[in-house]
This record gives sequence, C-alpha cells and structure tokens, in this order.
Amino acid sequence: MSRLIVVSNRVNPPEKRGDAPAGGLAVAIAAALREYSGFWFGWSGQTTEGFTGEVKTSRVDDVTVRTIDLEEGDYQEYYNGYANGTLWPLFHYRIDLTAYDRSFGEGYDRVNRRFAEALAPLIEPGDLIWVHDYHLFPLARELRRLGIGNPIGFFLHIPWPAPQLLTTLPRHRALVEAMFDYDLVGFQTDEWLWAFESYVLGEAAGTWTRDGRMTAFGKTLSAKVFPIGLDVETFTELAASDTAIQTYDRMAAHAAFRSMVVGVERLDYSKGLEERLLGFERFLADNPYQRGKVLYLQVAPTSRGEVEAYQDMRGRLDALTGRINSMYGDMDFSPVRFINRNYRRDELAGVYRAAKVGLVTPLRDGMNLVAKEYVAAQDPHDPGVLVLSRFAGAARQMTEAVIVNPFSHEEMAEALKRALTMERAERIDRWQALMEGVRRTDVKTWRDAFVRALSATRGTGPVSELPVAQGGWRGVRAFDFARGQLRGHRRRPEAGEPGA
Repeated sequence: MSRLIVVSNRVNPPEKRGDAPAGGLAVAIAAALREYSGFWFGWSGQTTEGFTGEVKTSRVDDVTVRTIDLEEGDYQEYYNGYANGTLWPLFHYRIDLTAYDRSFGEGYDRVNRRFAEALAPLIEPGDLIWVHDYHLFPLARELRRLGIGNPIGFFLHIPWPAPQLLTTLPRHRALVEAMFDYDLVGFQTDEWLWAFESYVLGEAAGTWTRDGRMTAFGKTLSAKVFPIGLDVETFTELAASDTAIQTYDRMAAHAAFRSMVVGVERLDYSKGLEERLLGFERFLADNPYQRGKVLYLQVAPTSRGEVEAYQDMRGRLDALTGRINSMYGDMDFSPVRFINRNYRRDELAGVYRAAKVGLVTPLRDGMNLVAKEYVAAQDPHDPGVLVLSRFAGAARQMTEAVIVNPFSHEEMAEALKRALTMERAERIDRWQALMEGVRRTDVKTWRDAFVRALSATRGTGPVSELPVAQGGWRGVRAFDFARGQLRGHRRRPEAGEPGA
C-alpha cells in the first residue's frame, strides 16, 4: 500500500486522544495516519532567527511527524499576514476585514516554497501527498517545479468564496491557477464546489472534460465534495470516560434547576459569537418567565490574539456579556458565562451531555465538527437539541437540527425557545436521525473516500474536452438547488449519457 504524506500548516497531534481541543483538523489527520503508513509534515509552531530547512522527526501517539521551524518574518507575513489577515476573512465573506499587503503575498509564496524544498527529499515514488487548507494553496505548484510527479490532493476545510468576492483579491487568478497543479481538490459541501467551478468557468475560461474533470490554465484536475466527519468511535469512548462523567456531574450540579445552553468554538469573528449573545439577550427579553432558568455557557479559547480584529472583537464580547449579566442577572446568578480557555475533548463531552441545547451558529463555516460532537455526546434516552446555523457546512447534512439564520436575533431567540421547550419524543426522534448521519459520514468515510479518489488519479492520460459557454458572468451565476446545478452553464455529463 502507498504511503500517505499529510501536509498542513501546523503539526500538532494530541499526545493523548482525549487531550485535543475541539478543533477537527488535528483529530482527523491523526485518525488517518493511524490507518495508513506515512507521516505528517508541516510547521513546528516555533520561529528561529534564520531559516535552515532542517527537518525534525518525532513520533507522537503512533503518528510520525516531521516539522520545520520558520523565521519570525515568515510567521508575520505568511501566517498572521496572508493566511489569517487576507485569506481567512475573505473566504469567510468578511471583505471589510481583509488586509491586502504585497509583503504578505511574498511571504506566503516564500513559505510554500520552503515547505516544498524541505518536503521534496522525503517523498518516495508511489507516495500519495494530501495537502490541507488555505495556508498551502501553492504547495503543489512548488513541488511540481522541483520535479515531484506523485499524486497530490488538496482539501479545503473552510468555505470557498463566491467569485464576486474572490475577484477582489489581488492576484486571485494566480491563486486559482496554482490549484490546478493538484490532481484532486476536495471541498466540504456542494455549495463551495459550485463556487469554485463558477470561478473557473466564468473567470478562467475553464471547460469540462469527458470524465467530469475541469480544465483551465492548460491543466486538468478533479474537484469533488468530501464532507469531513467525526471520529465517532473515539469520541463516544471519551464521552463514556470517567473524566467525561465527572465533568457532566459537575456541570449538572452547577446548572441545577436550570437548563444549560452551550457553545464551544475558537474566539473568531466567523463563529457568530456577538450575534449569538444578541440572540440570547433577545430570548431573555421576549421570555420573562425563562429569566433565571437558563444558563448560557460559551467556551471560546483565544486565537490569533496578535490580529487587531480579534482584539477588538474580544472587547465587544466582554462588554456585551457584562450588559446581559447586569440586566438579567441576580445576586446569586449570571445568565452568561464566557470562558476563554481550552478544554480536553473528554471534558467537553461531559459539558455537551449536560447541556439541553447545543448552540452552533457560525456566520460562515466549512463544516463545524462541534455540531457532530454535541450530537455524539447526548444521552439517547433524554437528548438535548442542536441549534445549527444554516451557514455551517454541517447544515447540509444535519437537517434534523433546528436550523437558524444567525444574523436574525429574533430567529435565534425563537430557535432557543423552541429547543428549550421541545417535547422529549421529538428530541429523541431528531437525535436518532442526527446520530445515524454522524455515524454514516464519519472521519473514516471521509478519509477513505479522499484517499481512494486521489489514488485513482494515477496514470490518467490526456482527455478530450467538452466545450462550455464562455464570456464571464453573463447568464451564468445562479444556483438551481432543485436540479443541483448552476443555471446557465452546461452540466457535467453523467456516466452513460451522450458525451460522457
């Protein structure tokens, strides 16, 4: 069997499976590498005065990791700059927070080149290379320039923006062109795939091939949907652990005679934390009889604290939390508890189980595994209710949740009321359907589907192209969800159809 080489910005596998915070990427990658031989390559998280390219090797929880250190300038321009100051806000539809700086782009290209130069000598014939996320869009281009001909796949964990937004990015065409050095590009949902296809067809004069791939810039790739899943078996074991049970008992005692609502995510403007607090405030204002009976716990570890937008958001959240507690609290009770620290996954499993409502309401999200963790942690005989943003990728799968528009404070308040007053029979029915989906589309399904698709790209020869309508956006960009395609351009031919 081929080795699997996983590449991501950070290499940070949990030393113990219960120790990882609520992020999905590290858990999913570690699960993949426990099944396949190979290693995990990326940045160590450490900076050095001068870049040496030295690769350090270690083994953590049955996973081989190989890392390099970056210079401080690399960190500022590549990581804080282009990745998190430019791409992250733009891809989450926050063009108002997007920073455009030429030095950021230069640092981004430089670090991707350094990644490639350090990784290339470690690659053997037959290896499969799986690159993760927006930090490394150009990595395949740099590896190809060094003569690496192995199958290289890319998976985007965050949303892909609509073409109208992407075209505001300087050198947007070069970024998309670099993606065509991958053999396979994966997205979380069909919506993000359609947005990518829209750009290629409308801005890059792309065409379909007869086998359903896309051609542009003189190159061809496969683009498909691979919704990431939860490591269900591991997480359900954690949820039954002594630590999880103790945490559940502790939280249940703390919320005695009250219903607890919980939210867990990084402190990030894409997660909709301000909108969530405003929705909870509206709920308390509209439902006086619920005051003193509902506790909202928000766990939000600080991230990217050097970025000014995050510092500003932290101040606004503190002020909003204080206002709600001042207005609706009592001498012995505050309706909102806002915690800025990480917790172990087994501890979070206990928190989830104690919560009557899981509030997962990002403004824009690639998938959001917290929604799946909340469902997996529930008591089958008395489950809580998941309130889920329609703008999370998970909403495409988890339709039995209470789906909400997080931009509407009134809708958020109504969703909370509905969830807190839902009859037990309905809660059980919804949970059973959700849990079935979580098990069916788990991390193993995601991993194996992507690796199989990447393996299938081996030895693919030239293919004939099918012409499609050209001419930019005119008559092209409108989603037809009923037919599952974009109105105004030619659908990819299915197997057995004329032209397939």
